[in-house]
Amino acid sequence: MIKHALLDSRWRPLYGRPVAFDEHLRKRREEICLGHMQAENAHRFDEAIAFFARPRYEMVATGEIYDGAGPLGGLMQENVTAFPDFHFDHTHLHHSDDAIVVEGSFRGSHEGTWRGLPATGRRVDFPMLIVFPFEGERMMGERIYFDLSTALRQLGVARDPNTVVGKITMVLNHPITLARALLRRTQRRRRH
Repeated sequence: MIKHALLDSRWRPLYGRPVAFDEHLRKRREEICLGHMQAENAHRFDEAIAFFARPRYEMVATGEIYDGAGPLGGLMQENVTAFPDFHFDHTHLHHSDDAIVVEGSFRGSHEGTWRGLPATGRRVDFPMLIVFPFEGERMMGERIYFDLSTALRQLGVARDPNTVVGKITMVLNHPITLARALLRRTQRRRRH
């Protein structure tokens, strides 16, 4: 079930004057956004890219930007090679004056190389938030937010630093950084 969030009357006192929304524009933007996600989930990448007026992905977790149909198609192909059954399940759509924000989860089985990591055979299911900026009816790309640490933990290559195994791994992998942190902590205690 998809939930839509607009600034309804109960929220208006928090945000000032209500946003004047053109219902036709809102509906058209939603059709474009949903069409893009459906095509990408079906792994019809040329079709998914064609929904953009400006094909561009910004991966906020890594700082990477894929600008243009070629680089974006390469990223999509890399994802389907690594996760042949990948699917983004959206749960909420939020409309604003200049964007649609989509909440959901990225799901898939790691069956091929991803970012240099050989297939682990593990399944991932992690939350993702996507911002689709718009200029009128033109979708101007995607900004994708997710916790890379969660994805890496689910793939079995990272550990939660709050667990015993995570603490041991952190000490073994980062002895100099931890030694410096402990030294700074000791120095601060002596000053106070």
